[in-house]
Amino acid sequence: MSTTHDMAHAAHADHGHDDHHDHKPEGWRRWVYATNHKDIGTLYLLFAFTMLMIGGVLALLIRLELFQPGLQFVNPELFNQFTTMHGLIMVFGAIMPAFVGFANWMIPLQIGAADMAFARMNNFSFWLMIPAAVTLVMSFFMPGGAPAAGWTLYAPLTLQMGPSMDAGIFAMHVLGASSIMGSINIVVTILNMRAPGMTMMKMPMFVWTWLITAYLLIAVMPVLAGAITMTLTDRHFGTTFFNPAGGGDPVMYQHIFWFFGHPEVYIMILPAFGIISHVVPTFARKRLFGYASMVYATSSIAILSFIVWAHHMYTTGMPVTGQLFFMYATMLISVPTGVKVFNWVATMWKGSMTFETPMLFAVGFIFVFTIGGFTGLILSLAPIDLQMQDTYYVVAHFHYVLVAGSLYGMFAGFYYWSPKWTGVMYNETRGKIHFWWSLISFNITFFPMHFLGLAGMPRRYADYPAQFTDFNQWATVGAFGFGLAQVYFFFFVVLPIMRGKGEKAPQRPWESAEGLEWEVPSPAPFHTFETPPKLDATATKVIG
Repeated sequence: MSTTHDMAHAAHADHGHDDHHDHKPEGWRRWVYATNHKDIGTLYLLFAFTMLMIGGVLALLIRLELFQPGLQFVNPELFNQFTTMHGLIMVFGAIMPAFVGFANWMIPLQIGAADMAFARMNNFSFWLMIPAAVTLVMSFFMPGGAPAAGWTLYAPLTLQMGPSMDAGIFAMHVLGASSIMGSINIVVTILNMRAPGMTMMKMPMFVWTWLITAYLLIAVMPVLAGAITMTLTDRHFGTTFFNPAGGGDPVMYQHIFWFFGHPEVYIMILPAFGIISHVVPTFARKRLFGYASMVYATSSIAILSFIVWAHHMYTTGMPVTGQLFFMYATMLISVPTGVKVFNWVATMWKGSMTFETPMLFAVGFIFVFTIGGFTGLILSLAPIDLQMQDTYYVVAHFHYVLVAGSLYGMFAGFYYWSPKWTGVMYNETRGKIHFWWSLISFNITFFPMHFLGLAGMPRRYADYPAQFTDFNQWATVGAFGFGLAQVYFFFFVVLPIMRGKGEKAPQRPWESAEGLEWEVPSPAPFHTFETPPKLDATATKVIG
């Protein structure tokens, strides 16, 4: 880069920026051919929110059917299609792409990189998801309807499904390829493109959690690909991996799936841990307590996640020795997770706390995620899990972790970083309405499910005995409330700031926030850090 260009860029950084200097492409080409990490991050977030709404509609159809005993609206087959597609769309279409969107937006800004390492591959990994998502959703219109084997796609059900099962397998393969490419991009960017002076142990926590998450994805997505490919060959090519009639074993599918599935649980929560580790110190006005222990705890969770998969399988006839191993290994994971919760609370301890919307979502996350963690600890105990397996207690547990975990983490991140993305402050009152509305309706929806599970109500059933009616009605009312809260969020929080309506955001909207992303103007220029920034000793500020 020429010296003249350097000087022009420095002047541009000093005196703000406009579209002319920013060299933004115009019109639809900007988005279709996007190679800029910010544009691709925005595309991921919009895609994920769209899929969240589709998955949410399916959830509301499930709850509508369960409002009272008897079959009201759908037959059991269609009900099972709703539960299967709700799970697949939320996990692979909403939560994972949303966190990849956050990674695209924030990682280059936080490490002082000009962009992601492989810009064209970044574009490709996003656009792969569109046909995959369309294929998945369109499977409802295939002969026999959508896959109805549960989101885990267990054999032998998958061997008996119609053509939509093949469409589902194809969609999962394409989504998996997108995840692997995105993860390789993230790993290479973090390891090779950090600003000089930013050592590994000076990286922001969000960058750390995504580095570890990306390694997990690279390790386990091929395992899922193997499992569903074996399902495909069983269906069409005469193999009998999972068919007992030919000497196969359906339980083998469970082992392969959960070897992917349990690390996947942490893939969906570790980036949220990273976001919370930025929001809490900012609004407590203190440095994060125990940074190094947070890094080691995150790494420990990732490593342990590979040796606990069979706690999903206590009821498959596992020998007692196996049950004991997986029980103790699962209980062990609660230690590094507890370290994280302790560090967040210790960061808040005696801090000068204020409760703007990002902090509300962060505190809400810690509170509700902890409940989800405790119910997980309870389910780790084999004797208890034998009673709870496949009941609504399990449904309550993983929604406390995934909705109140992953989704609240994303909301905290959105409210925290959106002023930097858009250059516009969100409306604080509306943000707080969104938080309280979401928190209350979420708990009305899922807390009663613990009691339904304890009373023995099985999941994935379209009907139930009359004694379960009251709690199911509470859950349905809460679910519609929670869905409406997210519609409110989109129309009254997101759309106004996307249109630029609102107070202009300063460069540093949160005065105590640390990190390189707060060293650039708001909104962040289209091209940031064209020359690597010179960092201070803490690697959080630009000097010179």
